[in-house]
Amino acid sequence: MNQPEHRPGAAPQGRQPGQDTPNPLQDVAANADATGHYLADIQRVVRDTERYLATLSDETSVHLRGTHLKGDRFWHAKNRARPVEKALRKVLKDAKNLAADLEAAAYSRRAFDENCANTVKERKEKELEKQRKKNPPQIPPMPATPPGLHNRPVSGYTSPVSNIHDLRGRESA
Repeated sequence: MNQPEHRPGAAPQGRQPGQDTPNPLQDVAANADATGHYLADIQRVVRDTERYLATLSDETSVHLRGTHLKGDRFWHAKNRARPVEKALRKVLKDAKNLAADLEAAAYSRRAFDENCANTVKERKEKELEKQRKKNPPQIPPMPATPPGLHNRPVSGYTSPVSNIHDLRGRESA
């Protein structure tokens, strides 16, 4: 892949000029493949955590709904468990969204590099097109021949309009 050009005197984004402490993710951020692999690793961890959160949510729900206090009606335990279950469902939903967003970020990073590569090509093509418009190719003039004279015999659809009704010895239908 083509790497984007960097100005020699400019500091990389996120660092002040003169600050030379390397960021461990700087190389990962500079390479689309490395970014994709890194985000895929994080996504695997999030998906594993998502499974554990789902199990935790189920077990917590069973425990909370099974906790009955003296004087409870049958729905009291269920009603007391609802806020906790709702919070765990939200966490589980956020984990699923995070996994999906990590995948989208990896695709966006790849698309950025492809867009950068295509932009350079498109600019070159536009420049060539401008040059063609400014200096169109010279078409040699057609040789001047009288319209009645042709080098090849006239037949079929290339015959003059005045001969459309001429059947050349044939009978009409």
